[in-house]
Amino acid sequence: MKKKLDHLADLEKDNTDNLELLELYEEGENNKEAISELEKNILELTEMIRKFDIQTVLSRSEDSNNAILSINSGAGGTEAQDWAEMICRMYLRYSELNNFKAEFLDKLDGDEAGIKNCTIFIKGEYAYGMLRNESGVHRLVRISPFDSNKRRHTSFASVSVTPEFTQEIDISINEKDLKIDTFRAGGAGGQHLNKTDSAVRITHIPSGLVVSCQNQRSQHQNKSFAMKILSSKLYDLELDKLKSKEDEININKKEIGWGSQIRSYILHPYRMIKDHRTNDEIGNVDAFLDGDIGHLIENLLSKIK
Repeated sequence: MKKKLDHLADLEKDNTDNLELLELYEEGENNKEAISELEKNILELTEMIRKFDIQTVLSRSEDSNNAILSINSGAGGTEAQDWAEMICRMYLRYSELNNFKAEFLDKLDGDEAGIKNCTIFIKGEYAYGMLRNESGVHRLVRISPFDSNKRRHTSFASVSVTPEFTQEIDISINEKDLKIDTFRAGGAGGQHLNKTDSAVRITHIPSGLVVSCQNQRSQHQNKSFAMKILSSKLYDLELDKLKSKEDEININKKEIGWGSQIRSYILHPYRMIKDHRTNDEIGNVDAFLDGDIGHLIENLLSKIK
């Protein structure tokens, strides 16, 4: 939030500078260089405000994370595998155009052409947020370059986008959230253990976790070990939450086939790309497949919450 507020302050300052430049022009200073600079500044500021507006839409905690994008070809052999590679290139080009760093984590080539599947790590601020709505089935209709009879084919490929979750979870325990009880240790362990209230039981009130330790010689040592056990259990609890979040994201995956596509790419008998969730239609197919998908991605972000 602080980063966004700082960015907003920078935009406001840029706007004020442009207004001051405009006042100089209105006062009769017929300086072509100043006018040209003002026009350039306004165009740049407009673009920065547009990007800032998109970032305010990306409000989920994981939206700013890096993205892990997986592509799987559907049934159809070489035709579908070629389509999977075309989509792969589209996202690599999109990453390049938006200053994201993309690298393959895994890639399995097709038997004759294309790829059977691949996984790409896309690194950059808001990479996941920008790409999260790309998950789903992508459908291609075209005259197959692999069919000697030049027949029209329909191919499918699925895309899955998940955020990169860091495993470096910071476990911060507030003393106010703890209920600490001491009691006399039982069982073997020597005369000292059985005669003093050295055993420690700690209850973490927010989570309900209860841990105890009684095999050390002093209450201080038992408390220290109990806190280590509690930290470990809280760590596992946080990992479970992350796993649940990933499962929630992955549950939206659909079968790679008819009726489940999110987007159709028609190359024959006409040329058009249609997103079935927003009914957006794109005529410049070549540019879109070359990575120019930003406009549609931004429309999706504003329409799909």
